[in-house]
Amino acid sequence: MKEIANLLFEAKMLKSIPRSGYPFLGAGKESVAEHSFSTVFIAYVMSQMEPDIDALKLMSMCLVHDLPEARTGDLNYVNKNYVNADEDKAINDATRHLPFGNSIAELTREFNCAQSMEAKLAHDADQLSFILELKALSDIGYNPPKKWLKIILKRLETKTGKKISKSIMSTNWDAWWLNNYNEKPDRKK
Repeated sequence: MKEIANLLFEAKMLKSIPRSGYPFLGAGKESVAEHSFSTVFIAYVMSQMEPDIDALKLMSMCLVHDLPEARTGDLNYVNKNYVNADEDKAINDATRHLPFGNSIAELTREFNCAQSMEAKLAHDADQLSFILELKALSDIGYNPPKKWLKIILKRLETKTGKKISKSIMSTNWDAWWLNNYNEKPDRKK
């Protein structure tokens, strides 16, 4: 149980690790854990759109895909030109003494190889999470996210990911909230 507690504390660390690319945008911020939640939620939506895939595997893969960053930190694309994080070592060290450690390690390896349909969808969910952030920043007036959106949208590989991205790009970030806006609140007395 001690190793399980250690893993939970390690995963909790992701709440305190900022995503490192936002300073280059000049706006926005997000922790690795916030990003992971968004990615898992997108994976859930994708699993409803793709009934033939293994939904639990897809969501689990998205949940653990950035777990190594508790040890390596979040490296943006500039950092990766100079620093080579050993994610396999990080995940193996984190899970070595867990009875289900091989499962977590295998999920991260499968995510990184991006060969299975679940892994391809997980990669798209990862990118869609970033697209949501960039679109919201763009909608409220920040210009730098607009140039990044063009780049990130090209990373999508699956039909489902591309379909979701088209919907995101044609929807204002606050449309869900304004959809049923009413100046006269329903007050029950």
